[in-house]
Amino acid sequence: MTTTARWFTASLLGPILFLGASSGAWAAPPPAPAIPAADAPIGRTPPRLSYVDGEVSFWRPGASNWAPAQVNTPLAAGDETYTGNRGNLELQIGARAFVRAWGDTQLGFVNQEPDFLQFRVTAGHVSLDLRGVEPGRTVEIDTPMAAFTVDAPGYYRVDVSPERTAFITRRSGRATMTVAGGSAVAIAPSEEVVLDGATTPRVQSFVAPPLDVWDSWNYARTDELIDSMSARYVPAGVYGVDDLDHYGAWRVVPTYGAVWVPREVATGWAPYSTGRWVADPQYGWTWVDAAPWGWAPYHYGRWVYVDGYWAWAPGPLVARPVYAPALVAFFGAPGVRVVVGSPFVSWVALGWGEPLVPWWGSARFVDRPSWAGWGGPRVVNNVVVNRTTVVNVQNITVYNNTTVRNAVVAVREDAFGRRAVHEARVADVDVRRLEPVHGRLRVTPDASSFVAASGPAVTPPPQTLQRRVVATRRPAAAVARPDAPRERMAPAVSVPAPQIVPAPKPATATTPTPPRAPFGASQVERQRPSPPPRFETPRADTRPERTEPRAEPRVERPDARAPRSESRPETPRDAVRPPEASPAPRALPGEPANRVSPWRREGGERHSGTPAPTARATTPGRGAPSAVVERGDARRTSPKPAADHADRDERPARGRTDR
Repeated sequence: MTTTARWFTASLLGPILFLGASSGAWAAPPPAPAIPAADAPIGRTPPRLSYVDGEVSFWRPGASNWAPAQVNTPLAAGDETYTGNRGNLELQIGARAFVRAWGDTQLGFVNQEPDFLQFRVTAGHVSLDLRGVEPGRTVEIDTPMAAFTVDAPGYYRVDVSPERTAFITRRSGRATMTVAGGSAVAIAPSEEVVLDGATTPRVQSFVAPPLDVWDSWNYARTDELIDSMSARYVPAGVYGVDDLDHYGAWRVVPTYGAVWVPREVATGWAPYSTGRWVADPQYGWTWVDAAPWGWAPYHYGRWVYVDGYWAWAPGPLVARPVYAPALVAFFGAPGVRVVVGSPFVSWVALGWGEPLVPWWGSARFVDRPSWAGWGGPRVVNNVVVNRTTVVNVQNITVYNNTTVRNAVVAVREDAFGRRAVHEARVADVDVRRLEPVHGRLRVTPDASSFVAASGPAVTPPPQTLQRRVVATRRPAAAVARPDAPRERMAPAVSVPAPQIVPAPKPATATTPTPPRAPFGASQVERQRPSPPPRFETPRADTRPERTEPRAEPRVERPDARAPRSESRPETPRDAVRPPEASPAPRALPGEPANRVSPWRREGGERHSGTPAPTARATTPGRGAPSAVVERGDARRTSPKPAADHADRDERPARGRTDR
């Protein structure tokens, strides 16, 4: 066994050997039903809400209503997101894997298991840019007409409307589609599958169309995110590494090695002071920071104070980083329990090598000192201990960062998890009277504790959420935590149960895709018209005439219930609204709202809700490069497509205008 393997085994098993009981403000609560070990996931990183632009809303079971989405929120099973007419969002689900939603899109997070991630889409446009997929992991997208499972790197896109669902694979991606009442069907690389009809959808297959402007933006954004200088200092698998490049700088300190120093922080700033605590179904109280870079430094590593400034120290690189909801030590006044009526709750960022004492998880895990995921030395009371030392939690009394001015952050108990820290922080804290306290946090969350922001938020149409989806697994059951409210609050969002279909089996359950003939030689793949100029915007009051009939479907699926069609279904021309009847079109990611989007929904229809405010500019350094494209007498800025993508440049395109 290698040194790294021995360390990792000890890190996971070590907490079971540590002895001690809690005391003080978090005295051990009465015995409660233990959460199964599987429900206290050590090292299971939740999806991260990594990018928000425009109108994006978030809801979690337990919340009273939709709230504005907050960057750096870790998602849990049951969470729902919605993008307004000019909204865009991004979820990071792996070090090199991203899920993005465009305007008017409902995207729900259904389930997370070690080998399985499950999402639901009832309306809108979702892309999965998976530059890397862990072996044995499957990502599933559930839609009202079919469930799509992905287990290979590639680029995938799903577009869902009330009458049609389309799924596209690119970059050697492959997927499996399971229709309600039908068998599993393989989707080959560079293929588009279209399901038409609300009750008995018919399945048709086409060669993947050329990239549109949103696909190109996705390509370019991912290219930048995975090309990060900070990756050389941070263990592989840590999310949000690219943010460190744009908001801070790396330095080398002899005692701690490479450390990252944030730029432009306020005078007197301290870690864990610019955000709020949020109730998480899996991890209990979780820190959500308001800074755009506030993911990696608050869930990994340690904070150190060097020469008058704060720095984040990831420590020596480890083979596998371990996610934590926060890396802090909690404090309380002697003899005061943290329950309703107590004065305040306080905490401080853990220093170099100090152990984390979990307040979440099973009875075998909570209140046991742990260094899981930490590769540096282990420090207890400013003394380095070896890895075989049995640590009694009662003996941990010293945390180095408490000596730094403003490092201890405190709020009143009635504001903890209900308001942002900067709104409720207690100014003067006598750190000499504080004692470290451990165990479960006995602060009961209310409806405001399940979301990280407050204020008005765009809400999806009721019919959108009520659409039933097809899935291969049932939604994850809610975890009943000992600190959860006893009275269950009425949910603001009611999601219907999915229609369960058998999970596809590798090779045996899928229908092999016939080998693809050279383009132009197949009887079902005729030459298509030349594509229009790249990013050209269709006219608002008409559609370009086709010079050739639309190609026939390449493959007739055995599970298609409707008769085979001789051509691709087309929205009638008279369904296009005149310019004066249509509200302003949605903006592209990072594009001002007053510019015309080159992408149109089916039939020219656009969202007719409340007009959105001007879209926020893309974070400096984060958006795709721009290119000025001339169209008649108009000029607009469009995301510049990523170069040299074979699936875009080597395959002739169709003059499609209905997508």
